[in-house]
Amino acid sequence: MNWNRVTAAVEAAEAHGTAGVSILGPDGSHWSNHGDRKFRAASTVKIPLMVEIFRQVDRGERSLDDPHTLTAAEKAPGSGVLLHLHNGIEVTLNDLVYLTISISDNTATNILIRYATMDAVNAVITELGMTGSNLGREMKGRPAISGETENWATPDDYVTVVQALLSNTAASPESCASMLAMLEKQQNSRRIARFLPVDDSIRWGTKTGSISGVTNDAGFVTTSKGTLVIAVFCEGMPDQHIAEEAIGEITQAALLDCGLLPG
Repeated sequence: MNWNRVTAAVEAAEAHGTAGVSILGPDGSHWSNHGDRKFRAASTVKIPLMVEIFRQVDRGERSLDDPHTLTAAEKAPGSGVLLHLHNGIEVTLNDLVYLTISISDNTATNILIRYATMDAVNAVITELGMTGSNLGREMKGRPAISGETENWATPDDYVTVVQALLSNTAASPESCASMLAMLEKQQNSRRIARFLPVDDSIRWGTKTGSISGVTNDAGFVTTSKGTLVIAVFCEGMPDQHIAEEAIGEITQAALLDCGLLPG
């Protein structure tokens, strides 16, 4: 595989900060830059959280139709809508997963963490071979402060978890299909999907992550010629707009290098 376009795009991105990149091509070729470096995970950690929730469904411990009544004490700062809705509103487990993935709702995420348990999510992370990643705390809409454990991630690890969904090894085939469909409901199209052609034959799904100084995205893009798995973690860039554009340019370069889009 000739990764010339990717190399140039990453070099351009690193004129502004650090870009951790891991790419898995459709033929199994792998390319990385700081692939095993630890970055602040932000909301990308919600992918392995989702895996544990669906494993609980597979085991018959929960149903996606299970109801949950929102309380004032559960409302978390940062992204999402549940923070702004009235106390006592009833949602389902499926609603909570959808909100967690599609708009990165922190309140929904923290409810799921309590259902899943942090230990169980970290066991999933270990089992999937995500050796440099963890879930250390609930979502607070900011980086960890003194006395808190940060959520860490490596680009290579997040390619690993997305590939586990694509290969039906993260959970049952039915649950993996449902989780991929959840990633496809991602509402932020300014990162991995930024430069994708408007084409109904192209399928993509991702999980973004953002806190101060951090702009991440991890997911997949499928065209008629195959599937690309990619994770890009940007740190220390001047602002989120520059980082989002960099993620889009790196993804576009990877698709071209892999022959998944016409050059």
